[in-house]
Amino acid sequence: MELSAFAGNWRIERTVEDFRAGRTGRLTGAARFDPLPDGLAYLETGTLSFPGTAPMQASRRYLWRDGGAGTIDVFFDDGRFFHRFDAEAPAPAATHDCPPDHYRVRYDFRLWPRWEAEWRVTGPRKDYAMVTSYTASPEPRAGG
Repeated sequence: MELSAFAGNWRIERTVEDFRAGRTGRLTGAARFDPLPDGLAYLETGTLSFPGTAPMQASRRYLWRDGGAGTIDVFFDDGRFFHRFDAEAPAPAATHDCPPDHYRVRYDFRLWPRWEAEWRVTGPRKDYAMVTSYTASPEPRAGG
């Protein structure tokens, strides 16, 4: 998968299983990959809802860059490295240690241009699973 294939707009739906709190949340929204001179800027916005609580606005930003040798590097928006994955694999996995927490991700590109990112996060204060489905948005997308 070429980095440029992600450029453009995506609809997202996310399920968050919070095992500590014993509750399941849902996020609906949009993600956008905008071209930069050295990669893509990822911006996600949406509404996150958990039963019994008021919906809240959520957002996150990342930088995606070509990691060379068929890989993609993902950085936090402040430039710190987050993780690398094999962009040539249909279902690549990666990890990120942020002591005392451990993050594992598995991407699934087998139904491209529909794809998923599944996160499992564990630590002394964290225990959740998060699955995000990305669907090509009706708006025109570059590279796809």
